[in-house]
Amino acid sequence: MNHARQYLIDNGIKPSVQRIAIMKYLFEHRTHPTVDDIFHDLHDAIPTLSRTTVYNTLKLFAEKGAILSLTIDEKKVRFDGYKQRHAHFRCLECDEVFDISLDRDVEFPQEDGLRGFKAVETHVYHRGYCAECAKKKNFNNN
Repeated sequence: MNHARQYLIDNGIKPSVQRIAIMKYLFEHRTHPTVDDIFHDLHDAIPTLSRTTVYNTLKLFAEKGAILSLTIDEKKVRFDGYKQRHAHFRCLECDEVFDISLDRDVEFPQEDGLRGFKAVETHVYHRGYCAECAKKKNFNNN
């Protein structure tokens, strides 16, 4: 809990019991949860927690740069407390999102029409079938 509290302070966020619990949840669950996932998992432990509070807290965390807000599909926004350089892979069958290590930063192209642009954020997403779902669908490993 102290790590989550200090992390919030370091990111300019005033810690509260609910904010600390949500940040701790993101640190402990690398599953790229949605607002509903977090609400359902924390509501029993924090009965006063509302879906709106979870949403507003995650929005604040993302605005402050403490977490990543992922719009990897058009149906739902997911949240990621893992800030190290990485990409994401979403399985089209089971809908799980997996982290993929990146060995270097993704360079912003400096083509003629893009000269002078300054990218402040880059997201790399892959979509396809995870190993388990590909096996069930009898896909080759290609």
